[in-house]
Amino acid sequence: MIDQIYEAVERKYFESGDFNGMPIYALKGFFDVDTPEFRSVLRKGIENEVLTANFHGNTHIKPFSKMPTAKVLEVFDSAEYPSHTCLYPHPSKLASSPRLSGYAQAPYELELAKGGGQLDYRTFDLSVLEHYRNDPRYSYSTDFIHGQICIEDAYYESGKMAEHDQILLETFGFAYDDDLNRYVAVFLRYLSKLSPEHQRVWHAKEVSGNIKLHPDYYASSIEGSWGTRISIFEAFVMELQTINEMCALMKRPPLFRNSFSEDRPKEFGFLLRPTVAEFNDFILLLDKMMSDNIDKAFFGNDVEIETDEVRADGKIVVKPKGTVQILEAWFAKLFRAADEGPMKAMIASFKKVRKLRQAPAHKVNADAFDQEIFRKQRDIVIEAYDSVRTIRQAFANHPAVKKNPPEIDEQLFNGEIWDI
Repeated sequence: MIDQIYEAVERKYFESGDFNGMPIYALKGFFDVDTPEFRSVLRKGIENEVLTANFHGNTHIKPFSKMPTAKVLEVFDSAEYPSHTCLYPHPSKLASSPRLSGYAQAPYELELAKGGGQLDYRTFDLSVLEHYRNDPRYSYSTDFIHGQICIEDAYYESGKMAEHDQILLETFGFAYDDDLNRYVAVFLRYLSKLSPEHQRVWHAKEVSGNIKLHPDYYASSIEGSWGTRISIFEAFVMELQTINEMCALMKRPPLFRNSFSEDRPKEFGFLLRPTVAEFNDFILLLDKMMSDNIDKAFFGNDVEIETDEVRADGKIVVKPKGTVQILEAWFAKLFRAADEGPMKAMIASFKKVRKLRQAPAHKVNADAFDQEIFRKQRDIVIEAYDSVRTIRQAFANHPAVKKNPPEIDEQLFNGEIWDI
């Protein structure tokens, strides 16, 4: 009997289109599933690793491949029978199935065909995302915890693009090893939906090791929660927006010309490739969002925005002060803090980013791969975020802001920020 049961379960698994399980109740037309004898046959099939089963949640999909036989038997013996239990071919039995040959060109669909779990994840070098981010035919979005890639409407089912390139990656996330090296993470369920050609591209970039999902990506994808914090890049833009809202309450022009809340640059995030060239490009963008973004009109007549310089020939020339110099003078004149440390660190961060932009790092090979650049960028991003947060906290003490404070995101207010 077990051979007939297995044949029905395997057929359902492959013909469902999504590697679904076979509900025990769906076998009623062929077997007397309610008898102790049938249940005993199923238990023997599980014990001999011919079958496995899923008992909870959406039982029609197999979430994880690591389902120890002893644990499956334990639940089988204690769970209500047959309830909504679904049966699956055991990977040991699937290994010899001739049906696997049909998936030879699609490595991640093949993994599911061999009994992989839909929510098993694979990790990849970050550079696998570059093609999609840089190709205007794809919509590429990420908050550096979650992300999505899909073909733009103009190219969907059109003659302008090969069908196998018209892909959708419903979700991807990020992952880390013990040294905080970053990787892309994707569940097998979504990898298997890519075209075989794109599956092979991703497979070539796969990285193995002790790599764990970003905590909030795990929480939202596996536990079904909303996550506990926001990414530091999202928080940075939110700080700019909040600062400008405070400026309006202070009856001043916005401190920052652009808060980027509606059009955050897709390059404003962790590097996808740790090279000097990418690092320099990021610093250029960061400075444009910081020093270059400051509007001198905010300062009014509070401080001098020009300075007199004596030339070598004795003539005096008027030169505009830099925005960071003006910002520093304005806070020194109008703001007093019990601890001057955060204000000094804020100005130092603005100056550091400007200096890095003016004298970019150079190497003989600007495209050399160096994981240390990831860590260097992270340190700078943390400092840059702390600097704009400090400005927001300082502005919060202005009487007009205190009287009618803008609504501030709770996670932003509490500093619940992911910096990884």
